[in-house]
Amino acid sequence: MEDPKTLVSTDWLEAHLKDPDLRILDASWFLPAMNRDAKADYAKAHIPAARFFSIDDISDNRSDLPHMAPPAEKFISRMRALGVGDGHQVVIYDQMGMFSAPRAWWTFRLFGKTDVAVLDGGLPKWIAEGRETEDMPPILRDRHITVQRQAHRVKDVTQVAHAAKLRDHEIIDARPAPRFAGIEPEPRPGMRAGHIPGSKNLPFGQVLNDDQTMKSPQELRALFEAAGIDLGKPAITTCGSGVTAAVLALALSHMGHDDWSLYDGSWAEWGMYTDLRVATGEN
Repeated sequence: MEDPKTLVSTDWLEAHLKDPDLRILDASWFLPAMNRDAKADYAKAHIPAARFFSIDDISDNRSDLPHMAPPAEKFISRMRALGVGDGHQVVIYDQMGMFSAPRAWWTFRLFGKTDVAVLDGGLPKWIAEGRETEDMPPILRDRHITVQRQAHRVKDVTQVAHAAKLRDHEIIDARPAPRFAGIEPEPRPGMRAGHIPGSKNLPFGQVLNDDQTMKSPQELRALFEAAGIDLGKPAITTCGSGVTAAVLALALSHMGHDDWSLYDGSWAEWGMYTDLRVATGEN
C-alpha cells in the first residue's frame, strides 16, 4: 500500500526518482554505542539526489536534552538550505532500515508538512534489491517553505505526567522490554530504570518485518491490542530520547489511528527527574 503521507515502497521511489518536486532525505542517526558516523556513511553511498538531514543539528540546541524538536525558525532555515520547501513530496530513509527516519517524518508533521513519507525498509532494502546509489553531493537550490506548528503532535513532561495521572491517554513505550521493566540499565548515565506509571510497552522492533519494512495495518492493530493498548484512547508515544517513539507514531498513522502525539523528552527527561514516579516490572 503506497501512501505518500506515511510509507512508500522502494518500487514507488524508484518510479518517481526523476520527479522534479521529489526531495529525498537521509535522516540516519545512530546511538553512540554503535560507533557509526551517519553523515560519513551518507557521503559514501546514498540514494540518488538524497540530502542529509541531521537529527542532532536540526534540533533545539538550547535544551540540555538530546535532539529536542527545533524551533520553527531553525527548521525553516535548515530546510531552505537543503532545498526542501512548499510543493515538494518528501521521502525520508535511514541506513538502518526503519530506525531514525520516522523521527524526521514526525518533525515535518510537527510543522504541518504532510506530503512526507518514510521509505519502507530504508537504504538496506534499496541496496539489497540492487538499486542505484551514488556518492555525489546533490545540487541544492533554496526553496521557500511555510510552516504551521501542530501543537497536538508533541507532549511535554507536564502534559505526560497529567495524562499518566488521569489515565485518559495510552502512553506507549517503544524501548526494549528489559529497559521498560527496569531490569536493564539505561544507556545514558544518571537515568533511573523503569517506565512511566501506567504506560504500556511495545518495543519498536515488533512492528517491523525481518527486512525492516513495517507490518500491515491489520498486523499492527493486533500487536497494539495484544500489548493491552486501548486504541479508543489518544496515544502518546515515548522511548529513550524520542527517536524510536516516532516509529510507533508512524505505525499508528499507517493503521489509520491519527489521534497520537510524541513525548519529545521521553525517558531522557522523565528518568532524570527524581520527583517523577517510576514504575518497574512488566506493567
